[in-house]
Amino acid sequence: MFKQFLDQATGNQGYLITSLAIFLLFFIGVAILLATMKKDEVKYMSELPLKDDVK
Repeated sequence: MFKQFLDQATGNQGYLITSLAIFLLFFIGVAILLATMKKDEVKYMSELPLKDDVK
């Protein structure tokens, strides 16, 4: 799939590969952040919209 995409793109391959790398690195970073998050922090963040005691 990627090979056909890169073969058809002439002249702008550097931009395509760079944007794909940035896209993948961002989502891999977010996945790592979510995987290493503590359960208490996830629970606190999930309850934020429901709490009425805003300080």
